Amino acid sequence: MRWHETGKIKWGAAAVLLALGAGLLGAQKIAWGGTEQARPLQEDRVTELRAEIAHHDELYFKEAAPEISDSDYDRLKRELAALERAHPEWAGPTGMGDDRSGRFPNYVHRQPMLSLDKAYTEAEWRAFHAGVVARLGRKNLTFVVEPKYDGLAISLTYERGVLTRAATRGNGLVGDDVTDNVRTIAMLPQQLRRAAADGTPSSIPNLLELRGEVYVDDAEFARLNAARVAEGVEPFAHPRNLAAGTLKSQDRAELASRRLSIVIYSWGAWEDGAVPTTQQAFHAQVRAWGLPGVGKFEVVTSAGDGWRAIQSFGRTRTQLGFPIDGAVVKIDGVALRSHLGQSDHAPRWAIAYKFEPERIVTRVRAITIQVGRTGLLTPVAELESVKLGGTSIARATLHNREVLARRDIRVGDFVEIEKAGEIIPAIAAVLLERRPEGTRRYEFPERCPACGSAVESKPGETAVRCPNFHCPAQLRRRLEHFASAAAVGIRGLGPAMIGILVREGLVKAPSDFYRLRPADLDGVDGIGPKVAERLLDAIERSKQAELWRYIYGLGIPRIGAANARKLAQACGSLEAFAAMGKEQVVAIVGIAAADSLVEFLTRPENRAELEALQALVARWKLAGSAP
Repeated sequence: MRWHETGKIKWGAAAVLLALGAGLLGAQKIAWGGTEQARPLQEDRVTELRAEIAHHDELYFKEAAPEISDSDYDRLKRELAALERAHPEWAGPTGMGDDRSGRFPNYVHRQPMLSLDKAYTEAEWRAFHAGVVARLGRKNLTFVVEPKYDGLAISLTYERGVLTRAATRGNGLVGDDVTDNVRTIAMLPQQLRRAAADGTPSSIPNLLELRGEVYVDDAEFARLNAARVAEGVEPFAHPRNLAAGTLKSQDRAELASRRLSIVIYSWGAWEDGAVPTTQQAFHAQVRAWGLPGVGKFEVVTSAGDGWRAIQSFGRTRTQLGFPIDGAVVKIDGVALRSHLGQSDHAPRWAIAYKFEPERIVTRVRAITIQVGRTGLLTPVAELESVKLGGTSIARATLHNREVLARRDIRVGDFVEIEKAGEIIPAIAAVLLERRPEGTRRYEFPERCPACGSAVESKPGETAVRCPNFHCPAQLRRRLEHFASAAAVGIRGLGPAMIGILVREGLVKAPSDFYRLRPADLDGVDGIGPKVAERLLDAIERSKQAELWRYIYGLGIPRIGAANARKLAQACGSLEAFAAMGKEQVVAIVGIAAADSLVEFLTRPENRAELEALQALVARWKLAGSAP
């Protein structure tokens, strides 16, 4: 999770920020001709920065939908900190953000969940190290360097070894009680082990507050996005936002369908029992209790070794299998921590080093619109191809009409590209100073580029869709999905073959595949006799596919493979599937998916398609048995 900076990086790091602030102020004095003229401008900038940061805090903490990158947000915070240091009379409350949503009961932490001060450069890290050495009056200090997980901070309370409470950080003092949702995390034990794996007894305090992070690992992020693309739904932009949104979800089926992960890296209240004497001992205790702990950390004894460990995490972060956005360095000895103490927002014995995201500049050649199988219109930036993170990047999603309009990305713009969560190419910034003259704001089409139908958007939604069920772009995508290996698996029915069948008017719905005869394919340009024979054989073999694959192949929004299996097990045939009522469906797949399914089933063309498939395929495996 983004640890908020509060403008209080201690000791030598303060001098770095003060110098930065002096530079900013000096530049403004030159531009305005003197201190008196610069002062109103500076004070106005402080007001602007506070308003902008508050806006981004609301998006990040409340909605889990930030519109700028962490590094850009941190730059705003640092600029404000520099101005406030130069003019203490303008300083306002530091604030740590507040992730409470209003949808969960409040929970008061037994000990506050503090933030961490940050470092961004080697000089700032060394300044922190020098400050600790000076404060403690000793050089032989041991530090532990850990990966900084990028998710949602969480506090877990275990009473006599049993999980009784889980709460988000909230504002540091009070958080959202998300106990029920956290219990769905499979890797988190509900009870602490009383003996380590080697049989060594583990002491369990009467009450224990553990601190950690809920996140989505790389494999799960890729799996969920692949499923969303297959379902015709916009993919998630960042694993951190996905983790936060999922943990705050009130849809039980949604929670069950997403595999959240959790890691424990610190503690708050610890009543009775021996508190670990070092951070290393704490990590060992976490493992002994059977909890998911920090799997990899480095122990260092000098500023140079610390810097090398930080850089090592930076070089290997894409290989860890989970999202990180920096490294956290902590004094190993717990007794020494009490000597250093803490400020009102952060401990003085730890610091978070934030990695700068890898970025590269390229140019937007065009903005195109993709029409998905559900009619969703997605704007895409076509880029001049560049290498980023070892891969060639030529396209980046612009998400939706609202995002595109708000960011005002134009054809011809020079943009910075980064990989969101180290995975998905995204436009991080538009270089306005390099914007060519004569560029125009992009006008989102009011009609579908594939069929010309007027587009629609539902109240309260950002999605724009083509409502024409017979739109050729939607039709091709639906047919590709139905025939894919993930669905009924008709070999040889790729995009090119489907394009031919649609062009010839032979296929307008999935059921039409099962109406094809040799005579229909005779003489069709691009389909020879052997190809036709193999295709018809593959179509016939697909009749043996499980029922859930047919339900999934229909491409109903929010009905992925997991939900399709549940529905197949409950109904046993497409005929029964078509007759399912909303209450029955809600009990199986949850509210959001049920609404989508009921809407699908109310359309006459969809019901007719289900009847046709039931008649043409003629046989099913009982209750859609799992593959």
